Amino acid sequence: MNQQANSANARYSRDELAAMMLQRLDEAAENAKAQFAASTTCQSFVVDDLLPPDVAQEIFQAFPAPSAMRERKTMREHKYVAAQMNRYHPLGEEALFAFHDPRIIERVARITGMTELEADPQLYAGGLSLMGRHNFLNPHLDNSHDNSRRVYRVLNLLYYVSPDWQEDNGGNLELWPDGVRRNPTTIVSRFNRLVVMTTGPQSWHSVSHVKVDAPRCCVSNYYFSKQPVGGKDYFRVTTFRGRPEQPVRDLVLRVDAALRQAIRAFKPTGIVKTTHIYDHADKSK
Repeated sequence: MNQQANSANARYSRDELAAMMLQRLDEAAENAKAQFAASTTCQSFVVDDLLPPDVAQEIFQAFPAPSAMRERKTMREHKYVAAQMNRYHPLGEEALFAFHDPRIIERVARITGMTELEADPQLYAGGLSLMGRHNFLNPHLDNSHDNSRRVYRVLNLLYYVSPDWQEDNGGNLELWPDGVRRNPTTIVSRFNRLVVMTTGPQSWHSVSHVKVDAPRCCVSNYYFSKQPVGGKDYFRVTTFRGRPEQPVRDLVLRVDAALRQAIRAFKPTGIVKTTHIYDHADKSK
């Protein structure tokens, strides 16, 4: 992966990438719509081969090294993230913001039936995500709103770009439609695969432990709406649980979530201001 590419120019603009994605989404629209309609508490659809393979390969090559990203390591998760995109290869930013194209948003709205969708230029909780050996993301529900609590978080768009990624590698998306005490449905983090999933009150999901010495790379976006998933108003902090084989961790994480929820009830902005946003006024490289 490219570690010193800040001064490089992106070979593809967000408009060009969006145009390629649009063609593939139109081809897959009917199947994607059927997938989404058939799923239950954590609705989702998958579109493979979203971009030409050589383009997806270039996006992978543009990922920063883990040392240039922010490490998040707790009992909840272990991964590397990046949102301040002006500090990295410009193709990463172009790939992220291609999903903000109004045509892409409209197509996703048409597939899901959701209304008033909007992307977030701050990339709140989105951006680039990388996982290496032993990295993971425990079962969780995403927090309910954007950074200002103006609109609801309703969809997560996950675009995987690690070449030749196999199910046995681990690092796969897991959906828990029947709750975290039951078996999850695994969606392999396949190269050039887009997964779109709801982030509603019952959308439990996780990422299995990575088992190989290879980077599992994902371009991640969220869509927001004034209309919450399920139609009922709610507020929730990000809520983690233990896996079925982790009863002690599960208890600790449930207490942790309850405490953070109580704090946010009294202090809506939380104790610590989030730094996982794209500050467009930042001029550093």
